[in-house]
Amino acid sequence: MNTRDPRPLIAHLVFRFDIGGLENGVVNLVNGLPESEFRHAVIALTEATDFRRRIARDDVPVHEIGKRPGKDPGAYLRLYRLLRELQPDIVHTRNLGTLECALVAALARVAFRIHGEHGWDVHDPDGNILKYKISRRMFNPFIQQFVTVSRDLRDWLVARVGIPARKVLCICNGVDTRRFWPAVISPSFVSDIVLIGSVTRFEEIKDPLNLVRAFVAARRRLVSRGMNLRLLMPGDGPLRAEAMALLESEGASAASSLPGSRSDLPELLRTMNVFVLGSRREGISNTILEAMATGLPVIASATGGNLELVVPGVTGTLVPPGDTSALGEAIVAYAMDAELRARHGRAARIRAEQEYSLSRMLEDYRRLYASCGAARGVAA
Repeated sequence: MNTRDPRPLIAHLVFRFDIGGLENGVVNLVNGLPESEFRHAVIALTEATDFRRRIARDDVPVHEIGKRPGKDPGAYLRLYRLLRELQPDIVHTRNLGTLECALVAALARVAFRIHGEHGWDVHDPDGNILKYKISRRMFNPFIQQFVTVSRDLRDWLVARVGIPARKVLCICNGVDTRRFWPAVISPSFVSDIVLIGSVTRFEEIKDPLNLVRAFVAARRRLVSRGMNLRLLMPGDGPLRAEAMALLESEGASAASSLPGSRSDLPELLRTMNVFVLGSRREGISNTILEAMATGLPVIASATGGNLELVVPGVTGTLVPPGDTSALGEAIVAYAMDAELRARHGRAARIRAEQEYSLSRMLEDYRRLYASCGAARGVAA
């Protein structure tokens, strides 16, 4: 008698299971999809950190392959053996670092292979490196469905990489509007302090030093007007120490806080007045969505998925990537106008609720994974 669990098993394969927007999206899927309909396993090609504790279900194993830097054929053999042991119905790889695993999944006779594109590689922020595009075309035959988090990425895959349009589905990230909600402020509350906030990785592609420079310039302009501009930037990465040194050299360290990685982001966002993300390139930013849900106006660079999230003059402002002067001007404009901040923040919250809810994202993935169920039993 066949006693196999009738629920499809989805193996979510990431390069490293650690703090990040992509990984947080995996956790949201695992925790949010109906337990009665799907089983899950998470596979980290390299390692999994304590981030695994964010998985709320106790029936979801997290596996580590332990791939070493560079070429490590043994890692793919270990992955093959694990897939043959787990016998997942679906393998969902994500981003360039796990692209080759689609071939391993096919060899392991996994019936359905999905590959997600969640953003731009730090080494290829414009998607122009030929060998990366060739890699995606090479592994295309082993992938039945590509999923992108933005229309910008979808158009890039089709027009510039050459993936057939019929194989590319856009599912935008969603935000938990019950976890991220606006602060309740008394109408009589008045303060000369305006807190500029950003939640980011301190890496080149996120351009955190440009935000620091814009903050310093805006603060100098506002001091003469009796305004106290401050900066809060939780997050970590190789440029964090340089950002702190720059603030120190400009005499702005006392007006800023770079506390590193934090787990209390909803509470931190509710202390902010304006959210800023000046990335050089973006897919769809979870932190922008979280800021919108928190009722914050958003200043973002006019690139990638930011163009889809931020409505200029309605929910925020877009500025050219890397333009310190334009970023500083936008910060000053919001700092000086509390009514503008409130109006754009309200509109951002409404937009997050109506168009970017977590429930909408979960339903889109539920339909995708359910449609793959017909492939069960094809692989032995």
